Amino acid sequence: MRYLYLYFLAFINISAFKCVAQSDIKIAFLADVHLQDIYGKFSDSNYTGLKNPADGTTVLIRTMESQLHSTRIFNENYFAFIAALDDIAARGIKIVALPGDYTDDGQPIHLRGLQQILKSYEDKYGISFLITTGNHDPVGPFAQHAGKDDFLGLNGGNQPVYSVKNMYSYSKGDLPVIITSDIAEMGYTGITEYLGEFGFMPKMGYLFWATPFSNYTYDTYNFKTARQQALLSSRQYEVLPGFTVPDASYVAEPVKGLWLLALDGNTYIPKDTDGNPEDSKNYKGADIGYNNVVTNKAYLIKWVKHISEEAKKHNKTLIAFSHYPMVEFNDGASPEIGQFMGPDKWQLNRVPLKEVAELFADAGLTIHFGGHMHINDTGLHTSAKGNTLLNVQTPSLAAYIPAYKVLTLRKGSIAEVETIVVDKVKGFDKLFQLYEMEYKYLKSLGKKDIWNKEILKTKTYHEFTDFHLKELVRLRFLPDDWHKDFVVLLEGLSGTELLLLASMDSKNDIEKLIKNKSKFKDVWAAAEVVAKQKVKDAGLIWEAFAGWKANGLVTDFYRIRNADELAVIDIGADRIAQYGFIAKCLASQNLNDKDIMQTDLHLLFTILGKFLSGAPANHFSYNLKTGQLKDLKK
Repeated sequence: MRYLYLYFLAFINISAFKCVAQSDIKIAFLADVHLQDIYGKFSDSNYTGLKNPADGTTVLIRTMESQLHSTRIFNENYFAFIAALDDIAARGIKIVALPGDYTDDGQPIHLRGLQQILKSYEDKYGISFLITTGNHDPVGPFAQHAGKDDFLGLNGGNQPVYSVKNMYSYSKGDLPVIITSDIAEMGYTGITEYLGEFGFMPKMGYLFWATPFSNYTYDTYNFKTARQQALLSSRQYEVLPGFTVPDASYVAEPVKGLWLLALDGNTYIPKDTDGNPEDSKNYKGADIGYNNVVTNKAYLIKWVKHISEEAKKHNKTLIAFSHYPMVEFNDGASPEIGQFMGPDKWQLNRVPLKEVAELFADAGLTIHFGGHMHINDTGLHTSAKGNTLLNVQTPSLAAYIPAYKVLTLRKGSIAEVETIVVDKVKGFDKLFQLYEMEYKYLKSLGKKDIWNKEILKTKTYHEFTDFHLKELVRLRFLPDDWHKDFVVLLEGLSGTELLLLASMDSKNDIEKLIKNKSKFKDVWAAAEVVAKQKVKDAGLIWEAFAGWKANGLVTDFYRIRNADELAVIDIGADRIAQYGFIAKCLASQNLNDKDIMQTDLHLLFTILGKFLSGAPANHFSYNLKTGQLKDLKK
């Protein structure tokens, strides 16, 4: 009966293809979902979490304190994921790709939850899900004990949950640790066992499926052979002598003419070459991405070249996706970011080397969808040999601005990409009463820098993620990444004063000018005459610059970095034009290298200027043959 059922599914998929083939093919990309199954149940513990007074359900959630110090949301993204899938189903999209980090950290409880959700949408709407690995799934090549100490517990305190007792050190007042194997981090074996049916293993409905280790061809492909060679034991490589780990890469043809290339960009390099090859803790994390693929997984690039050639030979459209970006994602501002914040800040170690883009472009890839960075961005790279690669950074549903990408393949090798914002999310505020309890608990401890309770007044999920970003800037980014003196300098300055500083003689000492405004009235007055004329010539309104403070610029800086064009929704087109104008004024100003404050101001607006002038990231088309990129703004 099982085989009859599989053949039935194959028939359904082939029938679906006949309908799809007559029109455009649409694929949705959902990156960095970071699903934590808040309604999940531990299989080996009686602990069920907290009862939610909003609806009487029991939930396993993390604290708001932990969320607002993290670059990702832990709890509300559960509802956002459901909302995104509902939206995809309503649009009639039948193929969904998940470029990694679809779980919190690859724990059984969350893998089961994800498996159930994907299966329900597959059964109800006929959606085919194809996924690949991220650095959070798996965290390491093999299973390992793990846990979290920031689940929300009784009366608002932290509830530690670990897979073994000896991992947690108690402090006074801590709640007793919950022990469950369901919070351990699964390696490749666990990930593929739970989620194998979503691309990691071949399906009878696929017209083709292969891995870097397959020994058959497109012409000799059959399901039985593919299934045998899909075993994880047959998909291993030696990352260093004596250290063998899995590679979950594959290519699948879910509908005729479309090859989806799911690349496993994880490279787990041993910390100690004399250590245990089967101990996940003896491997470095994979978050660096393709820079380590170049040095330790060269066979993968060779395989990509082979697949690209085969796709051309058999007239297939090849679309690649993976967790990590293949092209620089800071709009060319990475050198200035290093100068402004430091070479080890702002995840600069995750920026792919130029060599990465060169190699994959010359290997034949023309378009790639990535995640990992939780940003909305488009990067275009043309190699020395004239091959062009478009890298599309898919935003996260667990960060500002929550969104996903829809790729529409049209006639004439045209790929249209649209960014769909997930704004209204049913149930995103269901947990707010529990956070009220947490807030009261933190207040009772006399804790400093408590998160801002106003976040519990947000009315939409979009607004919630915006507030999350503001708090993240206040509680983490400013203290960790910015020069304190420069932040103090910015506080209290208006947009007008920033514009005047950008219009002054560069020989002036900015810090002295600001601290002794009355002493330098003539300098400010002269700058105002020049600035007013520039503003008039640019068709802008002088009074508008006085309507904002420089400290608000910092939040907008992160908004633009995260959301690119989408940030206009919250910042406003007029304000962005003002930022761009100040950046232009500073660019024409001679830089006084001895003035650190002026240097920082120049760097800040140089970075901002590059962010604002990057490739279109909201709605655009791309010619897969010519490499032409066209903005499709409405």
